[in-house]
Amino acid sequence: MIKLLTKYIINFIVLIFVQVFILNNFQFGGFINPYIYVLFILILPFETPKWFLLIIAFLLGFSIDIFSHTPGMHSSATVFMAFSRVQMLKTLSPRDGYETETTPSIKDYGGKWFLKYTIVLVFIHHIFLFYIEVFSFSDFFITFFRATISTLFSVALIMVIQFFYKK
Repeated sequence: MIKLLTKYIINFIVLIFVQVFILNNFQFGGFINPYIYVLFILILPFETPKWFLLIIAFLLGFSIDIFSHTPGMHSSATVFMAFSRVQMLKTLSPRDGYETETTPSIKDYGGKWFLKYTIVLVFIHHIFLFYIEVFSFSDFFITFFRATISTLFSVALIMVIQFFYKK
């Protein structure tokens, strides 16, 4: 249990560090903003209580907000994603349910399952985040395009991380 807790704390810190000090400095034409810190919420165990998931999501988003000077934007988007994760896991649940002591990962459920799971939740996060950022529907299609392109780029990075993490 302590080993597992230590692993998640290290993941939390590393993902925040990579996001804040490396990926926040990459913006390709203002359209692609890779956000891989959401991987932490994606890989939490199935047995994580809903209330704890929301608290962790808030802390994760708040950490990014502090370093990015975006008051509440990442916090709210990450909490919304965590809230949506519960329903997404029910939707993608295997017929026999999830096995105990497994996590949503390529290693445990395969690439196809993890890709569907990741695309939907990262897209939900990005749509919420980008529309809060502009706080308007006047540039609806441009914002939608930014969210879509950023989702594809973020999902590609997350899948690469998962393939390396798998081994």
